[in-house]
Amino acid sequence: MPKVQIPFDTYHDHDAMTAHLKALAAAYPDLCRLTSIARSFRGRDVWFVELTNPSTGPGHEKPGFYIDAQIHAEEHATSATALYAIWYLLTHYGIDEECTRLLDTQVFYVIPRINPDGAEYSLKEPYHPWCGNGRFLPGEDRIDGLIPQDINGDGYIVNMRVPDPRGEWKKSPTEPRLMVQREPGEEGGEYYRVYPEGLIRDYDGVHVKIVPGNDGNMNRNFPINWSPREYGAGLYPFSEPEAMGMGEVILNHPNICGMCAYHTHGGIILRPSMMKLDAEMSPRDLALYKDLGAVGTRITGYPTISTYEEFTPDKSKARHGSLKDWVYEEMGIICFSTELWDLERTAGVDKKGYYNLGPRDADTQERIFRWVLANVGDHGFRDWQPFDHPQLGPVEIGGMVYIWSYRNPPGHLLEEICHKNTLFNLRHAAAAPRVAVDEVLVQALGADLFRVTAVVSNHGYLPTNLSDVAVENRVAKPVTVSLDPDRAELVMNPQRADLGHLAGRNERRYNWSPWGQQWSAVTRKVEWLVRAGGTGAAVTVTATSEKGGTHRRSVPLA
Repeated sequence: MPKVQIPFDTYHDHDAMTAHLKALAAAYPDLCRLTSIARSFRGRDVWFVELTNPSTGPGHEKPGFYIDAQIHAEEHATSATALYAIWYLLTHYGIDEECTRLLDTQVFYVIPRINPDGAEYSLKEPYHPWCGNGRFLPGEDRIDGLIPQDINGDGYIVNMRVPDPRGEWKKSPTEPRLMVQREPGEEGGEYYRVYPEGLIRDYDGVHVKIVPGNDGNMNRNFPINWSPREYGAGLYPFSEPEAMGMGEVILNHPNICGMCAYHTHGGIILRPSMMKLDAEMSPRDLALYKDLGAVGTRITGYPTISTYEEFTPDKSKARHGSLKDWVYEEMGIICFSTELWDLERTAGVDKKGYYNLGPRDADTQERIFRWVLANVGDHGFRDWQPFDHPQLGPVEIGGMVYIWSYRNPPGHLLEEICHKNTLFNLRHAAAAPRVAVDEVLVQALGADLFRVTAVVSNHGYLPTNLSDVAVENRVAKPVTVSLDPDRAELVMNPQRADLGHLAGRNERRYNWSPWGQQWSAVTRKVEWLVRAGGTGAAVTVTATSEKGGTHRRSVPLA
């Protein structure tokens, strides 16, 4: 039985999350280190977990894999999945072959909840559907207009349907609790305007003004194509302390060679870029992303798609300042964003696209509605209740509780989602480059001279440079090999040799052909001439790769 029991059929607030992380760090002190990388605006710690077996080498000498979660306040399933990944690795070390091998040979960096302030506000009644990161409390960030709030006191913020002959909406003819759009040219019915539940500040009696909050979308706060015009982009890149903490983790751990940023919802795995067509990407990088993504699809069931081509509804309004684009476009790190949970697919809806802000048709809505009633109940859908609004008059308040239906799964489905996505994280991590000194050969030449030959290889799937982007941006560090003599003297050749980049097996996707992609070297050798006249002489050969780790092999000279 695991040393630490954590329920994964529920969502944990900041205190509970903190307690679980501290319990894991205390139960597995040899594998887990817990620190805080930032303090939120409301004084909460942003926790950071490092997982590795230090007896097999320090973390910075191993390939690193990074996971983060809940950069957006309402995406609670993400922090559950990151917490599960930590728990799974620790509790399965020494039991599961893959977990054991990965913690022995690699290091994991996990930020299980980037946005503790926002998470806390949206996790507690009245479940604010969007509340930034604590720089402003909900409502403080809007000077005028509609302020979303629980005005009927039922503990939920949902919608208001307001009778209005000019309205865009009508009750579904088959299920009056659902709202469908009025057709073009349709007249003579009972119509409504639909607004978020709340009161209107400085209402002019005519127009219900809705102003986007100045509450921060930290996934627009990174230094790649940053734009102040982007909603929630912040004052400048890394202006938010939580985003700054993330940036410092990534920049201070250059051994990171794979990343997963968790979001909800949609049940998809997103690959870069937010601003480029596939045709503009390096063909080798695109193939690499597709091959790794196919593994994720097999394990999770989520399709892998292009953020720009398939997840951006208006190509003239590409997103700016995202984490995924920053780490790939600038540093060449292979990063996916996984959008957990797909209510529509789970409810049996035949999806036509991956990003849809438009109204669902009556049949789609009704399928989803029936599923939510059966699996979530009134926590996921609130029956419409009459309310005398002080500004709009008689209205009804109700509808889908977006955060507990579309945004996050019910508890009984949560652990399976956590488990499948953690397995993809482990497989992505296992694809890291892995540099090793395969052999060190010593040949006695006479006169106390020895030829030392070292053979160094990349045993990983990914190349030591990770991507073409890393090479183009000149951020990919070469593999180096050094010789350290003990009771011996280096006579010829430099003590340190530069091997350049070593290819991974991802490059060899087909049998060799003169018309196909040509194979690069995965193995190279280095030679030195050493003099040793006494007993006990030896040499140590060290291969070092920023992304592929450090490996040493020592041999005697006699």
